[in-house]
Amino acid sequence: MARPGSSFVCQACGARTRQFFGRCAGCGGWNTLVEQSEPSGDSRRRRPVAAGPAPGADGAGAPGRPRRSEPIQAVGDRPLQRLASGYGELDRVLGGGLVPGSLVLLGGDPGIGKSTLLLQSARAMAAKAVVLYVSAEESAQQVKLRWRRLAEDGSGVPAEDGKGEGLRLLAETDLELVLQELETLRPEVAIIDSIQALHDAELGSAPGSVSQVRECAAALQRIAKRQHTALVLVGHVTKEGMLAGPKVLEHLVDAVLTFEGDRFASHRLLRAAKNRFGATHELGVFEMRGAGLVEVSNPSELFLAGDGPSPGTATIVACEGTRPLLVEIQALVSPTSYASPRRTATGIGTNRLHQILAVLEKHMGLPLSRFDCYLAVAGGLEVEEPAADLGVAAAVVASYRDLTLPAGTVLLGELGLGGQLRPVGQLELRLQEAARLGFARAVVPRGSALGPVAAGLGLQLLEAATVAEALVAGLGVNPAD
Repeated sequence: MARPGSSFVCQACGARTRQFFGRCAGCGGWNTLVEQSEPSGDSRRRRPVAAGPAPGADGAGAPGRPRRSEPIQAVGDRPLQRLASGYGELDRVLGGGLVPGSLVLLGGDPGIGKSTLLLQSARAMAAKAVVLYVSAEESAQQVKLRWRRLAEDGSGVPAEDGKGEGLRLLAETDLELVLQELETLRPEVAIIDSIQALHDAELGSAPGSVSQVRECAAALQRIAKRQHTALVLVGHVTKEGMLAGPKVLEHLVDAVLTFEGDRFASHRLLRAAKNRFGATHELGVFEMRGAGLVEVSNPSELFLAGDGPSPGTATIVACEGTRPLLVEIQALVSPTSYASPRRTATGIGTNRLHQILAVLEKHMGLPLSRFDCYLAVAGGLEVEEPAADLGVAAAVVASYRDLTLPAGTVLLGELGLGGQLRPVGQLELRLQEAARLGFARAVVPRGSALGPVAAGLGLQLLEAATVAEALVAGLGVNPAD
């Protein structure tokens, strides 16, 4: 049993119980219950609310007055004014910029560049607004050193241009002191780096636990909504690849951004997994350099090889949110020396690869079950949409037959289990991006009705009903012969 004034809280799902169990009844995790002290009675007691008139048309009632329901037509309209972050790629992912009173959760692997991105953005926003940067993991001197390095120009000389006047720095882990600074300063933007390092003294658990993360985020949310402060929280990623709590903050915030990238490569991908004020799965591309992160204006060139087509390669147009990206698919098919062939995929789901190989073997008669197959997406991009199926099939068949697709050809289509080609979304947007980069031919599912659009773009549109017809049109020969 728990001691008076304490309870057991699951560190995986946040379930609370008065008795210790080896297994959590909420999520089924073993040895995840940790004893934590409860907040004091005064802090948990609900304050009495005095009667008063209903809130105004803007929905914000005065302190101490109860909120009353009203017809939705009577709710006042408030213009959505966004604050530019200083980076077009970050604004694209956010849906146009930071919304006052919103909460944004930014997660990513350690060392990927989260603090660098936010400090650069804070420096840019400080020229027009008051920005509070709360460093809960580093000292003020460490943050100042990074700020000076990011402010250097190409010659290595610090650019003291006055852009730091609106940027306020607070190196503190106590939640109460952070809330007091927010109340006093009332900044337009506040950055908390990171939420796992904040500590609420009323809770007996260690910083980073589920209860600490949840309560600290809830307290910050209340003051951000009240003061219309755009709040950005930095969250760590667990070894399972999820934002730590896990999942205890994603329902609380308005936007969840993930910062991805290969530590052996220079480019970084910023992706929106949730956004109440914009499109989800939107993508922003950055490049890490000595002076910090730099925006990539034309990311399609990043994922395309510059030496032209080669055997076993195909080009597709993947859509990340509202952004089309030309991506190169690479395949290697070789005879296997084992009873069970190897299937390895990088950037494409392995189960998706197995399904495409089965369709090619069934409907085109290719004995791929006796061959190893290795598949990779150039540039390290993760492609999850089914519009890449035709490109994957073309790359596999081209490697199997040692063929090269004609230069300037893109392949778009979802592959059905019966060998038929299914239409894909945002096809016109994909064709526009292909034409912009100089591609001349596009293989698409039949019935797209985009012939006049393709002609206006200077594209030769090749329509096919089955994967066999598409590969004949794309490769120029029948791969089954």
